Amino acid sequence: MMPANPRHVLITGSTSGIGEAAAIAFARGGDTVYVNGRDADRTEAAAERIRAAVGDAGGDIVAVAADIATEDGAEQIFAAISNLDVLVNNAGIYTESAPFEISDDEWRRHFEVNVLSGVRLTRHYAPRMAERAWGRVIFISSECAVTTPPEMIHYGMTKSAQLAVSRGFAIGVAGTGVTVNCVLPGPTRTPGAEEFLAKMYGGIPFEEAEKQYFAEIRPTSLIRRFCLPSEVANLIHYVASEGASATTGAALRVDGGVIATIIP
Repeated sequence: MMPANPRHVLITGSTSGIGEAAAIAFARGGDTVYVNGRDADRTEAAAERIRAAVGDAGGDIVAVAADIATEDGAEQIFAAISNLDVLVNNAGIYTESAPFEISDDEWRRHFEVNVLSGVRLTRHYAPRMAERAWGRVIFISSECAVTTPPEMIHYGMTKSAQLAVSRGFAIGVAGTGVTVNCVLPGPTRTPGAEEFLAKMYGGIPFEEAEKQYFAEIRPTSLIRRFCLPSEVANLIHYVASEGASATTGAALRVDGGVIATIIP
C-alpha cells in the first residue's frame, strides 16, 4: 500500500525542463520533493521557482546539489536522503556530433551521466523500498532509444540502455511492491529545445520554427508540436501512483506519436 503523504521523492536533473515540471506535479500532490542539480545556486533557484509555483498548499521542496554522474555525488545524495518512496532518474545530457567523430570521452560522459547515475541510485534505494514493500523507480528515457538520430547515437545508446536497465531492475524487485519503469518522452519544449530551434532556424518566432521542424525533421509526429514538460510530468506522476501498481518493467511513451510503431 502506498505510504501516506508526504512521500519522499527525488527527481535528478530537476533544475529545468521535464525534471522541474515533475517536481511541481509531485509537490502539488503534497509530497516532499528533493530537487537535484550539479550547481548549488542553480538548484536552490529551481527549488524557489517550484515553491512559488506550488504555493503554501504543496509539499516541502528541498534542494540537494550533487553531481550524480560521480561516485562522490551519489554518496552526497545518500548522506542527505536516507530513504525514498519515489526515485525519478531524469538527469541527462545530449550533444550532437557526426557519427564517426564522437570521441571516447563523449561516449563515456553520456554513459556516466545518463545511465550509470541512475544505476547507482537505483542500486542503493530500490532494495530499501523493497524492505518497506512499496516504491517507484522511474527512468526518463527518450524516443531516441527507439529512433536514434545519426548525429546523436551516443545519446540514443544511453536511452536504449535505460530500457534494459529498468527492465532488469524490475525483475530484481519482482513481487516486492516496488515497480521500475521507463518513460519515453518525445521532442519536448525545454529550454534546450528552444535554443536548438533558434540555432537551426535563425531566430524566427518559435511557433513558426516549430511548424517547420515537425514538417521537415519529425514528420511522424501525430500532434505536430513539441510536448510540454507538464504533459510528460503527468505521466511520470501517474506511474508513481498507487493506481499504476500493475505497471512494471514497461516502456511507456509520451512522444506525441513520433515513434511510428505501436510497441517501442
